[in-house]
Amino acid sequence: MGSAKAVTDATFVSDVLQSDKPVLVDFWAEWCQPCRKVAPVLEEIAGEMGDQVTIVKLDIDANPETARAYRVMSVPTLTVFKGGRPVQSVAGAKPKGDILRLIQTAL
Repeated sequence: MGSAKAVTDATFVSDVLQSDKPVLVDFWAEWCQPCRKVAPVLEEIAGEMGDQVTIVKLDIDANPETARAYRVMSVPTLTVFKGGRPVQSVAGAKPKGDILRLIQTAL
């Protein structure tokens, strides 16, 4: 069982880019209502698939460098990283099925 982990500009390289398994990054913000809808779904997926994929959250207001580097223009943006590179990304609150399909692109 896993849960979504908070990452920062300082930990992004070690937690995401150097990860041995695919990582789904939730670029979010405290003020974002759709982000709040997606959060419990991501926690659920982290619990179900924690052995296959790591789910992390990056607050774009507290960590603007990483958000800028990956051209995050709206939140939530969900990006799957594999081998240190972004492989797939979607913007907006998505249902669980869509998020699972996004993760499958990296498995």
